[in-house]
Amino acid sequence: QALLVESGGGLVQPGGSLRLSCAASGFTFSRYAMSWHRQAPGKERELVARIASNGSIRNYADSVKGRFTISKDNAKNTVYLQMNSLNPEDTAVYYCNTDPPNTAYWGQGTQVTVSS
Repeated sequence: QALLVESGGGLVQPGGSLRLSCAASGFTFSRYAMSWHRQAPGKERELVARIASNGSIRNYADSVKGRFTISKDNAKNTVYLQMNSLNPEDTAVYYCNTDPPNTAYWGQGTQVTVSS
């Protein structure tokens, strides 16, 4: 049974940084492209970034391009999201999933709050 567990969220001031991690188990992680999504209060979940199975191709939402970096460690079955220059509009619950997402794989997410 596939399981994705996100961690690394928290409260950070505007301009700060956070690194999110997503530990995967129950499927052959190295064969899958992965993605990060976020959902802000009152808004629909949106795609933030995606990465190819071998890490060779990465894509970002325009709102985070140049500030966020997605990476994938197939030896550790983990996908990361490095977030820099955070602003209040980045406040949301962040989720990882495969790409395209599998509806059965959504986890609890990790809360990121950007506030002074």
